[in-house]
Amino acid sequence: MNNEGKEGGFGLILLVMVASLAIAAFWNSLPFIKNSVGAVLNPTAGALLNLNLTYGMLVLVLLLSVFMTLIQKYTTDQKTLREMKEEQKKMQEDLKKLEAGSKEHSELSMKSLKFVGPMFKLSMRPIIYTAIPIILLFRWFTDYFSLVDFKFFGVLSWFWFYLLGSIIFSSVLRKVFNVV
Repeated sequence: MNNEGKEGGFGLILLVMVASLAIAAFWNSLPFIKNSVGAVLNPTAGALLNLNLTYGMLVLVLLLSVFMTLIQKYTTDQKTLREMKEEQKKMQEDLKKLEAGSKEHSELSMKSLKFVGPMFKLSMRPIIYTAIPIILLFRWFTDYFSLVDFKFFGVLSWFWFYLLGSIIFSSVLRKVFNVV
């Protein structure tokens, strides 16, 4: 299980995260950001939401979940992640058989912890492709729903509706697309 060069660096991820935060911070003070995003999303996502807020938002959440799942599948090394998860699972089973506090238990625990860093790096790669679009979309949603006083199912804000919907859709889509 050689991961050399597969997990990528955190430098690019950090750069994308800083850019995302800058976009969010300057959304209102640099009108070209807000206007450019509005020019793209108002006639597309906005038109869909204007037809029916609940169903339109449901379609948008589904489309975003498909996009995020496919990015996750094709920008991570699924084979290596599966191998690492299987090995971690085997170690966890072995740990359960050992007496807590014993030397063997401690050694196996330390060996298990060595997987955390590489798995985290492999799992973070999709952020490079999704962070900025999601920030732009969330800022646009905030502006859109500030003009439309609407609660999904009478209680949920757009954010909670999106979050719950994306959790449900993503769990199904990860199984359908066989994503780790």
